[in-house]
Amino acid sequence: MKPLLVIAIIMLLLGMLSGWPYGYYTLLRLVVFVTSCLITIAAYKMQKNGWAIGIGFIAILFNPFMLVHLDKAIWRVVDFIVAVIFLNFLLRMRKNESQ
Repeated sequence: MKPLLVIAIIMLLLGMLSGWPYGYYTLLRLVVFVTSCLITIAAYKMQKNGWAIGIGFIAILFNPFMLVHLDKAIWRVVDFIVAVIFLNFLLRMRKNESQ
């Protein structure tokens, strides 16, 4: 899950830049959706219900089946916030593994 999480973070940060074709954002939605679903399951198993609910909301927002249409400026902010949340989760995972 960690490599997918890192890929999602990088894609989210790159997605904030202009000039990408529409297909990139479709792929971004899919990657973030799958990553969010996996994190939600992992957080639930770790009994981190707050994380599970928050990341579950991200999965709903980025789901590729029922698209949420937002302005590009809003998506840039959302992409940044989600990248920070994913990075926070990744760092917490590494911290828990080292203990």
